[in-house]
Amino acid sequence: MKEQIQQKLSDSRVARWTALMIVSFTMMCGYFLTDVMSPLENLLTTKGKVVYFTDDTSISADSLISKVELFAAANALSSPELTVEKLEEGAELQYMETVDGQQQTVQKTISSVASGEGWSSTEYGFFSGAYGYINVFLLMLFFGGIILDKMGIRFTGIMSCGFMFAGALIKWYALSTDFGDTMLFGMNMQVILAALGFAIFGMGAEITGITVSKIIVKWFAGKELALALGLQVAMARIGTAIALGASLSVARMMGNVSYPVLFGAIALCIGFVSFLVYCVMDKKEDASALAVRQEEGQSEEEGFRLADLKLIFCSKGFWLITLLCLMFYAGVFPFLKFATKLMIYKYDVPESFAGMIPALLPFGTILLTPVFGSLYDRIGRGATLMIIGSVMLTVVHVLFALPLMNYWWFAVVVMIVLGIAFSLVPSAMWPSVPKIIPMKQLGSAYAIIFYIQNIGLAMVPVLIGWVIDDFATLRDTSGAITGYNYSIPMTIFAIFGVCAVVISLMLRVDDAKKHYGLEDANMKK
Repeated sequence: MKEQIQQKLSDSRVARWTALMIVSFTMMCGYFLTDVMSPLENLLTTKGKVVYFTDDTSISADSLISKVELFAAANALSSPELTVEKLEEGAELQYMETVDGQQQTVQKTISSVASGEGWSSTEYGFFSGAYGYINVFLLMLFFGGIILDKMGIRFTGIMSCGFMFAGALIKWYALSTDFGDTMLFGMNMQVILAALGFAIFGMGAEITGITVSKIIVKWFAGKELALALGLQVAMARIGTAIALGASLSVARMMGNVSYPVLFGAIALCIGFVSFLVYCVMDKKEDASALAVRQEEGQSEEEGFRLADLKLIFCSKGFWLITLLCLMFYAGVFPFLKFATKLMIYKYDVPESFAGMIPALLPFGTILLTPVFGSLYDRIGRGATLMIIGSVMLTVVHVLFALPLMNYWWFAVVVMIVLGIAFSLVPSAMWPSVPKIIPMKQLGSAYAIIFYIQNIGLAMVPVLIGWVIDDFATLRDTSGAITGYNYSIPMTIFAIFGVCAVVISLMLRVDDAKKHYGLEDANMKK
């Protein structure tokens, strides 16, 4: 006689948490490559060599040479035979610089020299938005959700990881190759090819994201679901944090923006292999689940049908969560693409450290998202958490838009608040979807949400890049760029926040009417 009935593999805490760590590592590698170019905006949009000094300031090589020559002429010194090629680590140079409104002689030592690509802000915005182009315009994310529900986790995950790796390689090739003045569709060939690679990578990354979300629901439903989803988000944000904090240092050290992408591609290859390990566990989980159903005399689970999509499209609660995702993430991820340059020109942060302040956002989510997820598991209040996070997002962007408190420490405080907001909303939003949509349609549901989200990820960077070029760039009488006024771009981000607040309030009202259970705890007692 059996002492215990057959159990699924996911009933083992060790097994399900091991599965979580494996797929979360894959997502971490993907998120590193997603944001690896964000701290490099200033380098990408500078033409020619960029010189970095030991005091963590930087200047274009052409401008430096001009200043050194003018200094030598003004002081009756022999003009140094200085060329871009002679600018190297350890060289000491003198020139005039305006400090607190007064001309002063400065002597600086070169720490590194890196190659700028000379992109415009519009081109950078086009590249940043490319992440969602294939998903949005070719509906690949939507089809990816159907493939996930029809073909299963293992097939879809391997396919999407392959797309991520292929896209990363194309992106690296574009950034490591000099295309000269070759143009395509009115843009630099390098921009077009890098955008193509990023688009293919983005298709794979988003399909991987919905696959991992379904994996976690599969292994943690009725258990620590919100905590598990929160930990997955936290692991992914580690990749974002490393990208924001380290990519500029790597580019400076290696002298080219392509190297951070190369290192990310290598990491992604390791993440791909780790997902193959998970596939072995998933096959055993399916076998154990089948054994449980057979022992209990249950019939085989009904498969996905295209007609099941009607349930998704007719759900008001689902569409409110989808729109909330669109507005909230439109106020976060595109902002990160431009945040480093904001820190440089609005808060006067040295370029070497400018990427570290936006990196506080993912670091904050690493710590807080699991905490809020565990809170949702135990006491509920998911709709309320989404409202609070949306309000905080709005306040943050309003503060960034106002022409006051232009101090680095203030930027740090505001970014920490944004990190809290970015922990609150995802920790409640993603675990709320399975409360509205059944498991067999969950892949398609997540795919639709990610698809709508990608519209924002694709369009908003293009919009912000255009606004910066046409309305936020400050120039002198000669046309040279002297700085940037970020009030208008940040006002646009604040509007996204206001929309998120309104939608989250509507979701709270709809939950009270339809009884989705968004305010209820996830863990079954």
